[in-house]
Amino acid sequence: MEFSQDDFNRLLMFEHARKSAEATYGKDPLDADNLTKWGEALLELSQFQTVAEAKKMIDEAISKLEEAMMLNPTANAMWSIGNANTSHAFLTPDLSEAKKYFDKAADYFQQAVAEDPTNELYSKSLEVCAKAPELHMEIHKHSSSQQTMGGESSPPSNAKGSKKKANSELKYDIFGWIILAVGVVSWLGMAKSHVPPPTR
Repeated sequence: MEFSQDDFNRLLMFEHARKSAEATYGKDPLDADNLTKWGEALLELSQFQTVAEAKKMIDEAISKLEEAMMLNPTANAMWSIGNANTSHAFLTPDLSEAKKYFDKAADYFQQAVAEDPTNELYSKSLEVCAKAPELHMEIHKHSSSQQTMGGESSPPSNAKGSKKKANSELKYDIFGWIILAVGVVSWLGMAKSHVPPPTR
């Protein structure tokens, strides 16, 4: 897996955030904000892992975020757990299994909206989550057809390499869609917060 300089910088930044949160947790395990930061850092780091490792890291992120929720249920922690479940769902090829994660994500996004109804980011995340199963089907359908075509045209000796490449491309496709959705939602949230007040 090759990284651009920006990817490498992001990897270093989130790895530092993870280590810092882990150290802070050793001193104060009841710091809900720190647990939320730790979970969010793990979620970001999962993007740089293989699919199997990404799922493990996302599960660990969910665990940290749920621990934060038990201490102090904030809208941000709810939103972050929703994002983690959405990420896990996109990495799960079986739609019926992925749907369970999408449903959990929708529940957490709904809780975040209920906690802070004026936050556009939470509302948009809930809207995008409603469309996620359809997007999931398209991504995995596209991936399946690529793998089938790649498998038919490749000689048997390259089948393993071709499958590995297809799995890597699938992962980048999935994370690309996730990043795009989160980016659009974040941009809308920032744009909404920077609208000047009406003049009288």
